[in-house]
This record gives sequence, C-alpha cells and structure tokens, in this order.
Amino acid sequence: MLRREDIDSPKFIVDINVGKVARWLRMMGYDTVLFDHGHDDRMIRLALAEGRVVVTRDTQLMKRRVITTGRLRAVLISSDRPTEQVRQVMDELQLDANFSPFSLCLECNQPLEKRSKAEVAGLVPPYVFRTQDAYVQCPECFRVYWKGTHWQAMTEKLRGLGEGG
Repeated sequence: MLRREDIDSPKFIVDINVGKVARWLRMMGYDTVLFDHGHDDRMIRLALAEGRVVVTRDTQLMKRRVITTGRLRAVLISSDRPTEQVRQVMDELQLDANFSPFSLCLECNQPLEKRSKAEVAGLVPPYVFRTQDAYVQCPECFRVYWKGTHWQAMTEKLRGLGEGG
C-alpha cells in the first residue's frame, strides 16, 4: 500500500502572517508546518533542513540570497484573502486540492489514524457517537474527526478550489 510519506510531494513551512493557508494545505493532505517562532533565520534553517517550501507575505524574506538564488523555494503571497492565498499556492506549485484530503490533523500536522467507534466512546459528543460510525484520530493531540457537517463543508471548499473557484 502506498503511504503518504512515500509520495513525492512538496512539504511546506507557512509563516504565521498567512497562517490560514497552513490549515488548507493540511486539509488537502500536504505536510505543513506553521511557523510562529519568531526569527526568519530559524524558519529558513528549518525549511532547508526539511526540504520545505516557504509560504509568506514577508517581502524582506523574499530578498534573501537563499531564496533569490533558488536554493530555497518560496511563494510570496499577494492577497489578503485566505481563499485567494491558497489558490495562489496551488497555481504556482501545481497542487492538487484532492491530493490526500483529511489525512492530517488540522491542528498539529500529524497523520490521522483510524479508530473504531468503541475507541472514541466518551471522546465525541453523544449525538455524533449515535449517528457516526467512522472516525480518525490524531495520535499527537488526540483530536477526533468524523464525516459530519464540518467535513462536508470542507469537502465542498476543496472541490471549489480544485475547480479553480
């Protein structure tokens, strides 16, 4: 079976100044670190060490030699609107909105693991437990996900992105 980590796909480090892009990329299944730890030097070192594409609105960061020479790939976001920001990253890097949807935790970027209904008893609201049978959970933060109305809304948003909308 082909695992997500075996697929040659871009990995990202998203600057806090475009933080919503990180959730969208994770929603699509792209390994994405949200960088909110201060100094640009640290972000660049991490991006180089882990082979990540930098996503930012910081024009000064884009002037650094490591980026201007092409040693480190970066996307300078031009819009204030999150949906347009995501669309720009997708267009510039030719990303697929349905690469591996809902395979990563939206909060901490860890691969989600299937859980049985019995394993999530007491971890989800009673109505959800009564009406849902399929669950996944983050092994890091223990957040539980299921295919409810939020999942349906996110699926529609991804579909819209995939269609260029």
